[in-house]
Amino acid sequence: MDIQKIVSELEREQERIGKAIAALVESASSSITTWTSRGARKTAAPGKRKKRRGGITPAGRRRLSQAMKKRWAERKRKKS
Repeated sequence: MDIQKIVSELEREQERIGKAIAALVESASSSITTWTSRGARKTAAPGKRKKRRGGITPAGRRRLSQAMKKRWAERKRKKS
């Protein structure tokens, strides 16, 4: 059998399974989680998710830096 033919058959099978999973999930309930045709999970209601905020603030970064420097200094003193 040709490898390209095998790959195309497997892709068709994967799509069929993905559709079957999506149909089962949809019929079971209107839950937040659904399945894509590739089998990956995704959320059906993106408005209900919390938005991720930015990283650490400059002030927070400064406080963290000072705390770590203090910690490292104490550890260095204990070793001596």
